[in-house]
Amino acid sequence: MKTLRYNRIAILYILPAFLLILSFVFLPIVYNLYNSMFRWSSFDAAKTFVGFNYYGRLFKDPVFYISLKNNSLYAVISLVFQVGGGLVIAAVMEDKLIRKFQPFFRTVFFIPSVISIAVVGLMWQLLYNPEIGLVNGFLHAIGHSRWAHSWLGDSNTAIFAVIFVSQWQYTGYMAMLFLISMQKIPAEYYEAAMIDGASKIKTFLKITIPQIREMILVGTVITVIGAFKVFDEVYVMTGGGPGRSTEVLGTMLYRAAFRNDEMGYASAIGTVIFIITLILSLLQMKLGKSGQEV
Repeated sequence: MKTLRYNRIAILYILPAFLLILSFVFLPIVYNLYNSMFRWSSFDAAKTFVGFNYYGRLFKDPVFYISLKNNSLYAVISLVFQVGGGLVIAAVMEDKLIRKFQPFFRTVFFIPSVISIAVVGLMWQLLYNPEIGLVNGFLHAIGHSRWAHSWLGDSNTAIFAVIFVSQWQYTGYMAMLFLISMQKIPAEYYEAAMIDGASKIKTFLKITIPQIREMILVGTVITVIGAFKVFDEVYVMTGGGPGRSTEVLGTMLYRAAFRNDEMGYASAIGTVIFIITLILSLLQMKLGKSGQEV
């Protein structure tokens, strides 16, 4: 009887959060799927049922595959730099020789992540400027003028220039997450490794990585989901151009919804983004054997 009463109390505590998540997360997802089956405009309440036609159109649209390729590039490069690079930076900062300078480096690495995306985009547009930008100026100064060109104006380099800005902004943030996780590892593990004569690289691979495995999984999921939801960096810096070379799924959705007023098509793109991120997240959690406490 007492157990039943405790269960009811527990359900009452959970119920508000459950209702909020149901109302603001799951119902909009279902409603978006419903909207993707209609042709409708943001200026007209009338809707025409089209079934899954928008999905057929989307999978025949060459811009969709350009966007998917760019989002995938974003994810792979971000995994290497933000997760891989962040791990290395955190491990170096946690080293005894560097630890006393850690507050300074923590501030330096974390600052880019708190700057507004709009400010970052405009700042890097200026840095990439082919005439007055510091990037080309630096290349001229070190004698590599042949490498200087319009980084955002060239369809071959524009997407990589935008992706680089994302790495500049968020690698430090990811390093801070890993650093906090590393600081929870008992010092006795490292002392035992030192007594056994393990090198720093072996200690990193055999002790640090396994001990922060769950945080690495969280960082990986955040990075990959962020790569497929990216919008603002691309929109501010290139608007999807030159041509459609830097188009990503987010800018494609925006163009369909707010420039072409094809709300049903935009809803279909949104549903596809949700399905991609859901599958990737479930796959990552399965591979990472998630379920333990972080």
